Parts: sequence; structure tokens; C-alpha cells
Amino acid sequence: MLRVTTKVMWVGWIVLWCGNASAAVPARTETIQPIRNATFNKNGQCRQRKQGGNPRMLDGMLVFDGSLDGNRQVDPQIAVGGGFVLHGTNGGLIIYDKQGHYVQGVPQTCFNGGIDPKLFFDSNNRVFGFDLWKYWDKEKKKPVNISVSETSDPRGAWNTYAVPAPAGRDGGGIGYSRKWIGYTFPGGKEQTFVLKMADAKAGRPVTVYHFAGNLGHPVATQDDVEDLYFFQLTRTQFIIRRVTDRGDDTPESVAVVSKPHGLKYVGFPPKSPQKGTDQLTASGDRNPKNLVLQGGFIWISQAVNCAGRSAVQWHQIKMDGTIVQTGLLSNPASSYIQTTLAVNKYLDVLVGFQETNANMYISPRLAYRMHDDPPGTLRPIVKLGEGRGATHGTSWGDYSGSTVDGDNFTDLWTIQSIADKEGKGDTIIVKLPMANRQ
Repeated sequence: MLRVTTKVMWVGWIVLWCGNASAAVPARTETIQPIRNATFNKNGQCRQRKQGGNPRMLDGMLVFDGSLDGNRQVDPQIAVGGGFVLHGTNGGLIIYDKQGHYVQGVPQTCFNGGIDPKLFFDSNNRVFGFDLWKYWDKEKKKPVNISVSETSDPRGAWNTYAVPAPAGRDGGGIGYSRKWIGYTFPGGKEQTFVLKMADAKAGRPVTVYHFAGNLGHPVATQDDVEDLYFFQLTRTQFIIRRVTDRGDDTPESVAVVSKPHGLKYVGFPPKSPQKGTDQLTASGDRNPKNLVLQGGFIWISQAVNCAGRSAVQWHQIKMDGTIVQTGLLSNPASSYIQTTLAVNKYLDVLVGFQETNANMYISPRLAYRMHDDPPGTLRPIVKLGEGRGATHGTSWGDYSGSTVDGDNFTDLWTIQSIADKEGKGDTIIVKLPMANRQ
């Protein structure tokens, strides 16, 4: 049964001035009670979802299958830590060990239901987390279900917090820091909320702080810091905000910087061709889907329009909005789509994406760089598999997933979609070992 206790306090949109930075306090708060699962699969009460596995090696990389029952909008994600790989799609959630063997799997209904999963492993608090957006509930509250494990073992206990978002729409994003979990979504007057990580981990009732407007996409904070950063990319500007403790254990949003980026390629990517059909496929979003704070920098990748084709662009950005390096993966004969990025403690980078063109089906790819490679460069593209059929509609993705290994902070992982012979989205999970790579 859904248990939500809502205690709303309206305080309006208040702007404070502290030094030379404007600060905004939450517009309102509410208290949400946890929905607790004693174990990941509710002690076997949830329907088993068994997909994937089949580990194998490819050019020194561990490769195994993820979900194999998706349609076109699979929304694949992974998070890695505690000796496990947590995998999510619109079809459900699966745990593998880090050798690629299936452990457990459940449908989304085991976590109050929803779609559009985004996953993380917070190495500072040693917990997994994810969100699911449920827009079909009878009460029309359209809750964003934020789920957090109590330990680093995803097979154990979890707590889910159903945060009402009645004006919300598809396309939200989650982020975290040592102190906060944040979520931003399109739709309504209040599009960003935060809650305390410690309360969610402990399974206590949480206070949800709603901010007016949209603070930007929350950042996955791998660095050991309490503040949670939010990033927005416009056609001309990088806008960075942060949520910080006001000094009384409540949050405020502080503007960090709004700075011209000077990027040449910022347009939304066009739809992309595929073999054997005139049906074009979605390429992704110029707005980045995963953002990482590592080494004191924000790292992002995005799909952009480059000479009429979808290309992948990635950036390393200082906290003052200055670009350290930018790279572009483009090909006049091919389209690169649905990208995400991962960064390790050495600042090595993996960029995951898919490739398609008029002579090939949608196929998974990655490229990577070592921290001391020439700025703005990636090493040659690595082919992770080849698609086998054309999709039967425009929708595809809607994104992919890439992450650092939360146990050693060295190895890099990605999950990418691959078109099966029916044109539907299977998934492939890849570990790129970085410890002894030259």
C-alpha cells in the first residue's frame, strides 16, 4: 500500500543575499514516509525477472547481456558498487555480480512502479539509488519514486519515497552528493526537489524541499563534498547552481555562475538513418543525461547537430564555467547517438554511445581516453556489437548509461542498446578495466 504523509509549508519564493551570491530557499516542504522492502525482491514475493548474463571477453573487456525484452524505448541504466552491478530499464531491475552472472531481478512494481529509471551508486555513503516516475496512479499524484538501499548490498533492504509531482512530465534526472539527493523534472511551477541522503539511507521519514522553477540537472557527485550541484546548458550559457546547507540543516540554492560557453555545436541532433528503411530514429538530446562531478570538474557528454548529422560532444568544465577541454566524435557517413560518459579518480574518461547509418543498424560503441592523452581527444572507437534489424518507429533510447566502478573508482562501465533482428532494443553491459591500461 502506498503510504504518503504530506505536510506542506508554503514559504513562497524568497531570494536572500549573502555576500555577492543570490540564494533561494525552498518554496515549500512536505514529509514523505518510507515504503520499505526488507529485501530487494521482498523475500521472494516479487515476480522474478530473469534476463541477461552470458559473460564473455571482447578485446580485454568483460561483456555480458542486460535486458533482452525491451521495445524501442528501453531507458537502460547501470550502477556499480558493493561487488554488484544494478541494472534498470523500463522493464524492471536486475542485479548481476561483477563477473556478469545473474543474481536477482524484479519488475518495477516491486518499488511502487514507474518508468524512466536513473540509477546511481554513491561511494561516499555506500548506497545504491534510483528513481521511477509513475504517471498512471489513480490518485493522479504522478509520484516520483526515489528508492535508496540501506547498505552497499543491493539484495538487502530498500526504502522508497513517493514524492507527488502532479504537473510533472517525462524526462526527469536524479543526482546526489554526500548530503543530498536531488531530482529535477519538466512540468509545473516547482521542478526541483531535494531530500537528505542520511534520512533516506536510514529509512526515516524524509523532508522533501521543493524549489520554485528549475535549478537544472542535478550532478552525480563522486567527489566527497556535501553540496549538490545543478547544471544547465543553453544555446549560449553554462549555468551552475548549488544546493547547500544554510547553517540550520535546511537547504538553499545558490547561483554559482552563468557564463558564455562559446560552443560551435549546441543544436539538438537530427533524427538518424538506419539500414533497410526510410524510418529515421531518435538520436538523443543536446541536454546531457548524466553529469559527473569528479576531481573538482563537471563532466558531460551530449548529442549535437554537426553538419546535419548527430554527433557526440563531451566536455570537462571548471566550477566557474570555464571549459578545460572539449571533444567531438563525428563522421560525415555515420550518426553517433544516445551518449553518456563516465570518469574515474585518475580523470580517465569513457564515452558510451551508439552508431547508425544507411548501411548499418543501431550498434553499441565506446571510446575512451587516458588522463594524459592530448586534450580533447579520444582513442579509436571500440565496436561492442552489431545491430541486426531496423526499428519500426522514431522513438529509440531514450538514453544510455555509463558509470565508474564505485568499489575501486578506477574501472569504467557502460550499458548500450543494440537493435535485435526485430528492431527492438536489447542491451549490452561492458566493463573497461583501466588499472593497467597504457
